[in-house]
Amino acid sequence: MTDRKKFDRKLDKDMHSIDARVDLVGAREIFRGLASTPVADDEDAWRSLIAPNASPELLSDLRDLRARVLDSIPDDGLGIGKTDPDRVAALRKELKRRDLDGFIIPKADEHQGEFVARRSERLQWLTGFSGSAGSAIVMRRKDAAVFVDGRYTLQVKKQVDGKLFEHVQMTERSQIDWLRDNLSSGMRLGYDPWLHTDAMRRRLKDVCTEMDAILIAVQDNPVDAIWKTQPVPPISPMVPHPQKYAGESATKKRAKMAKLLVEKGLDAAVLSAPDSIAWLLNIRGRDVPCTPLSLSFAVVHQSGGVELFTDLTKMAPETEAHLGPEVIVLEWEALSAELGHLGTRGCRVGVDLNTAPAKIATTLKDAGATVVGLPDPTASPKAEKNSTEQKGARAAHLRDGIAMVRFLCWLDKEAGKGRMTEWDVGLKVDDLRAELDLHRGPSFSTIAGFGANGAVVHYRADEKRAATVKKGSLLLVDSGGQYLDGTTDVTRTVAIGKPTAEMRDRYTRVLKGHIDLARAIFPEGTSGSQIDALARKPLWDVGLDYEHGTGHGVGSYLGVHEGPQRISKFPSSVALQPGMIISNEPGYYKTRGFGIRIENLVMVKTVKLGKGAERRLLGFENLTCAPYDLRLIDPKLLTKTQIDWLNDYHAWVKKSLTSNLDSATKRWLAAATKPIKA
Repeated sequence: MTDRKKFDRKLDKDMHSIDARVDLVGAREIFRGLASTPVADDEDAWRSLIAPNASPELLSDLRDLRARVLDSIPDDGLGIGKTDPDRVAALRKELKRRDLDGFIIPKADEHQGEFVARRSERLQWLTGFSGSAGSAIVMRRKDAAVFVDGRYTLQVKKQVDGKLFEHVQMTERSQIDWLRDNLSSGMRLGYDPWLHTDAMRRRLKDVCTEMDAILIAVQDNPVDAIWKTQPVPPISPMVPHPQKYAGESATKKRAKMAKLLVEKGLDAAVLSAPDSIAWLLNIRGRDVPCTPLSLSFAVVHQSGGVELFTDLTKMAPETEAHLGPEVIVLEWEALSAELGHLGTRGCRVGVDLNTAPAKIATTLKDAGATVVGLPDPTASPKAEKNSTEQKGARAAHLRDGIAMVRFLCWLDKEAGKGRMTEWDVGLKVDDLRAELDLHRGPSFSTIAGFGANGAVVHYRADEKRAATVKKGSLLLVDSGGQYLDGTTDVTRTVAIGKPTAEMRDRYTRVLKGHIDLARAIFPEGTSGSQIDALARKPLWDVGLDYEHGTGHGVGSYLGVHEGPQRISKFPSSVALQPGMIISNEPGYYKTRGFGIRIENLVMVKTVKLGKGAERRLLGFENLTCAPYDLRLIDPKLLTKTQIDWLNDYHAWVKKSLTSNLDSATKRWLAAATKPIKA
């Protein structure tokens, strides 16, 4: 008998008194599922799913049961922070058993989301790499590689054994290029069709055909077969998102979606992105870190009806009534059957082939459906915030500004004394946000990089190895919060001690680009790629630049990174539209020196000019409310227009926040927003 079965039998014996009042087996599974989520210790969460009206006696018994269940869960092995050669060897043994010559392991789940549950951290478990993006390919014999982008050049060297994995920069050598060098005739390359998009499947198929190899879609993931302590799928309450925050009922959204399907000549569309489903049905959850999502799939029909595929144990008591009779909730396993039904009926089904797992398109095609490439139909309406969401965004950012000003005041007083580390900085800003109304956690893991660490674009401090914040360099802090009425993301770079002339020059140039972009006025139909140069020009003028994009879309109590809008060097056909929220974050990074990034969130708005305007014009409304570091600004580099903008912005920050601050913080803010002169 396995240890799991022995434990469950002991629980059945010890906790028999609970059996008559709750589903004991179900309760155990919920506790295990909750342990895989960010709300693992939230009593309100498990009470709502197990026994929402529990008596004090039952609650006490359930707490005892929960403690026993948590004690039985083995360590998942994700915290070692380096490559375990035994795991790589075990995977190769499993590949041999399956007659596979290689296998691809992406940093991805079935939904291609930015944040994944611990169960889906296969790349980290196998290689030790904990970055937010990347992949690996392991060949059965000896070759293997891990692929990362420029953000993780240093991190991958620290975490992934270079003797076991070749470190590959994706911008210099793609997976496809690597496979061309490592595949040969007759080889069988495996991939998990739930973890790769159909677009990626086609590219893999093409390179295998080119090399006379065979692409194999595995029925189950070989990493799962060797990961003996893999966490169970996450379970957190799926809850309604009130219309007072959403601004529009799910019924109206579904009706609009149905109308779109009719216009496109489609019988149905499959949604695989949980944030799209969350927006469409006005639901939220806590299955993954930092984004309030409930992992699920959905099929939207031309009639407006929806089938929602998820774990039924996640349904909070009020959610079924919220969804209504037009939304049928089914178990995960029923998705394949529904795709098959669509196929046997010869339906035309829309699928976003660039984001949906390949398994969906191939299942539909094999069953006889006509698969039509359809960009996620929720993307544009989700991005163009309605008036309620716009109002909520303004309120959330003003609330967030209170935490930011308190944080910057604290930092100014305490930093540089030799006791504070980057880890402490991250904890402080998160704690201050947690005190605010409607706060529901961070929107991403805070980036606090001091000195040279600030030059690593997506640096993550480690508690044990975090740098001490000392005088003589810069501290970059990129953080954000999730609130019921909005999502925030703000970066401020501050001087710790006296900054050098070079630091002030670089900071001021970044600020110039930040201001010029914030002030931009452009005709309707303009994409983000057409205005990206405004933020870069002050750096370009002296031969400098930065490698990341200038702006990403942001959701409304959803993802801190949301499409389809962006501001970037790379071409984009997506026009900026009123109501879209996007970041404005130019930067400068001196390797082994310091990093600078200045980030505000802005919202696209209509701009009214004089009678001579022949085109509808758009601009930006600033949302973020936090001062810039005056010590880092060289006024001689700013134009009068830029100085006026800066002074007006600081006056707005002071006016907006002062009444919500204590006297000491008020005095600090008054000094921090003092007008500057040319």
